[in-house]
Amino acid sequence: MAAEALVVSRLNRKFATPAGEVIALHEIELQVQQGQFVTIIGPSGCGKSTLLKIVAGLDTAYEGSVLLNGKPIAGPSIEKGFIFQEPRLFPWLTVEKNIAANLSLSKPEVRKRVDELIELVRLKGFEQAYPRELSGGMAQRVSIARALLRDPEVLLLDEPFGALDAFTRSHMQEVLLDIWQQNRTTMLFVTHDLDEAVFLGERVVIMNPRPGHIRGILPIDLPYPRKRTSSSFQELRRKVLSEFEKVEGPELEHGAGI
Repeated sequence: MAAEALVVSRLNRKFATPAGEVIALHEIELQVQQGQFVTIIGPSGCGKSTLLKIVAGLDTAYEGSVLLNGKPIAGPSIEKGFIFQEPRLFPWLTVEKNIAANLSLSKPEVRKRVDELIELVRLKGFEQAYPRELSGGMAQRVSIARALLRDPEVLLLDEPFGALDAFTRSHMQEVLLDIWQQNRTTMLFVTHDLDEAVFLGERVVIMNPRPGHIRGILPIDLPYPRKRTSSSFQELRRKVLSEFEKVEGPELEHGAGI
């Protein structure tokens, strides 16, 4: 069995508001093995994004234990790549310079790695393009390449395809799976789209709101590539959906954008 890359134990996160204390996360227990692709799904307000920010080191005001490869997470670091819903590119930089970020392309090792990533995310020929010249899916691929530049131990994705149209979203899911299968980077992917969660993940973490907690974790024992129309996919989709019929809170998208 693969070693555990991420171990979350008895995690609690509370926020003070004018109306009183809000418990965003309650007694979260989660283990993710190295190289595993885990999707996290739940209705709005269940703490999915809060959990991801804690793992990224962007939020440290929590109680409990969060370990990455056996070490406590104390803040942001190059070991953790984070991808937001919006690409957040520098508009004045080209694709290759956005990927390199603060590293110099004049260094042979940086040049080589950027070229490899451009090939990996299927942007060959767009090295000199600016963000305004890219589609939404292409811009998000630049964001993914930038996050992979320093070979992070875990890649955290917070609804990265939520703003894309149906066709682009489906294509980006396939691109991401290609990247994962080539690199085997541990991935934690937050979504509110049930089909997306089942299509991508080896395991689906189901969260409930008020307070945010893990209702269950379901293995998705389907080989890649997956077909959404297959009977086995639909059966697992129904299994995950049946869990959500018990969830109290805003509705999920049962296949939004698919």
